[in-house]
Amino acid sequence: MSNHVYEQLAEALNKLPNGFPRTPSNVEIRVLKKIFSPEEASIASQLTGSMESTDVIAKRVELSPEKAEAQLMEMAKRGFLWSYKGGDKLFFRLAPFVVGIYESQRESMDHELAHLVEEYLANGGAVGIMKPQPALHRVVPAQKAVKSEWILPYDDVKAILMSSKAFRLSDCICRLQQDHIGRRCDFPLRTCLSSSLAERQPSEYGISKEEALVFLDKAEEMGLVHTVSNVMKGLGYICNCCGCCCGILRGITDWGIENSVAYANYYAVIDADECLGCGICRNRCQVHAVSERGGVSVVDRKKCIGCGLCVTGCPNGVAKLEKKPESEIVNPPVDFEAWEHERLRNRGLDK
Repeated sequence: MSNHVYEQLAEALNKLPNGFPRTPSNVEIRVLKKIFSPEEASIASQLTGSMESTDVIAKRVELSPEKAEAQLMEMAKRGFLWSYKGGDKLFFRLAPFVVGIYESQRESMDHELAHLVEEYLANGGAVGIMKPQPALHRVVPAQKAVKSEWILPYDDVKAILMSSKAFRLSDCICRLQQDHIGRRCDFPLRTCLSSSLAERQPSEYGISKEEALVFLDKAEEMGLVHTVSNVMKGLGYICNCCGCCCGILRGITDWGIENSVAYANYYAVIDADECLGCGICRNRCQVHAVSERGGVSVVDRKKCIGCGLCVTGCPNGVAKLEKKPESEIVNPPVDFEAWEHERLRNRGLDK
């Protein structure tokens, strides 16, 4: 089987803001071969990050509008493309590999794909995708760890859930992948929470608003870090992450990418005079920012991502979150369009 269409697809994906960097081993081509058929790869490679109508795409890929629409709809269902309907027309664009195509592989994830993805990330894929700024995800502090009068509007995920109409709790793709590699934790699979302002078709993963809110609290109790898309507006999902499986947090824990996630605008402080040295906070910290010194726990502020898990887990109430001074506050891009523009500019692809 010729690699030509997969080479073209890899280049098309790397031109998107999220990136899909090439590696010396070309393992990324094997990843794409595992996911896409040659016909799918050929069509996807001819799309960009801009929404285009079916008619425009059909002409480019040399298919009839009817056949093109059927193929594009099927690819969108499988997460390869993003789509929307404007009036009586359908529009499509190429989805990024992360966050996008990879997260849609829940049904197809197996031993081979898991190991191919692991090889890709470990050999340059993670650095190429996670190091450019703005980061793909940002940390949202545990809702029970931050003062209500401090919480920034774009961090109030509970309010976002309250205003939504449909909810799903799905399996975490990262833990699914790690199950085939050799998972290092026993956190549950079903932890990816998504919501929508519009009603959705019934799904096996559908849950009620009340269940979504209960799970948000449960995730904090378990010791999982809330991360969301790194934007102010248009949040549609809340990942609940561990440092051993989550690709984003593994940027810090496994691949030395300090800024693989945008830190929350808060930082943890532990009162050394009151700390009893029980070590619960150290066990709950998913990025190893809390260590033991002189029998008590100490936070490395440079490593602290502001998740607040040490606060919610401290049985003695001696850990707390502080809001960063105004000079250190970093606001995320307003929306996904602004995020993409900024990311392209920083990658030198905005020409």
